[in-house]
Amino acid sequence: MPSETEADDVRGPGSAEARVLRHAVDLERFSRRSFLIGAGSASLLSADMLFTRRVQAERRVNKILTVQDDVAERYFPNSSWILFPGYKTSWEEARWILNVLRGSLNKRGQLAAVGYSNLGLDIDEIVIAVIEHVRAHQVTRLYFYGHSFGGMVATQVAARLRELHGVEVVFILLDSSPASRYDVLDQSWFEGVVLLYESGFRFPTVLRGGYELGERMLHKDERSWGQILDQTLEQLSPIAPSSVLIQSESAYIYHFDASRFVGKLGSTRMAFIGNPRDKTVDYETARDAWTLTFKANMASAELRTDGARPEHASPGWSPFVYRPIIEKLQDEILPLPSGGGKKTAY
Repeated sequence: MPSETEADDVRGPGSAEARVLRHAVDLERFSRRSFLIGAGSASLLSADMLFTRRVQAERRVNKILTVQDDVAERYFPNSSWILFPGYKTSWEEARWILNVLRGSLNKRGQLAAVGYSNLGLDIDEIVIAVIEHVRAHQVTRLYFYGHSFGGMVATQVAARLRELHGVEVVFILLDSSPASRYDVLDQSWFEGVVLLYESGFRFPTVLRGGYELGERMLHKDERSWGQILDQTLEQLSPIAPSSVLIQSESAYIYHFDASRFVGKLGSTRMAFIGNPRDKTVDYETARDAWTLTFKANMASAELRTDGARPEHASPGWSPFVYRPIIEKLQDEILPLPSGGGKKTAY
């Protein structure tokens, strides 16, 4: 078989030049394709970095996250619910909880949640964010929803608002909230996380995936494997709470002492709800501790979230369980001026 050069000689003058030209065209196509792929990948990476930087910059402060609701804005222009999210709850999940409970919460006020700063939990800064929201929206009736450990934060913030600004919270709903670290069923994680945090060590994000996966596997009876994987990956995303925030939340739970706020809530009414099958917080001890400590404020502690999955503080996953309970509490504790406690304005 003749070589390619010999074949060019047979085909006549210009064949070699044509072959070189074809190679050049192929090279150009390959180069253009490689360039476009590389440029596209670089653009995606750049966009992801810009998004991550924007998210990280935005979440260096505490922010009141609002959820628009036309009914609440029309009928309750000066009333507001504020959700205090639970342990490791992101800004997005806080809004999600408000949205799924919207049809119940909007029967007394507008909807907002506290977005905790990724620089760490700071009660003084949260109080400032809440009072600025109250003044900007001319809120005269304030209701707090304490989601899991958020009930601890809600109680302290309510006491500080009254002490420093003369603002009294009308109602605090404690959803599966521990009254102290002793109500947390698995306290082993406190020893390491809190000790390291208070010694100045901060978990780098690259280690968070393994830490989150390990913790969730220990509590796998509360979640499916799909949920374990999803929640682990969520903790590695730019929108997840930072490791520093999670460590500071752990330290807050570890040192929380509800008795410090006895007599500092004024006429604030409180209610505790939870699930006896809760595998994160001891339902019995938490309920009893809140009831005994704040016996002058506690209006209800008997309503249970039976049937919710997972069992611990899951309004986002089980709104069908939570909505009737919230509506019942509002009708009994926060009756409207007309309709025997039922809303009749619309």
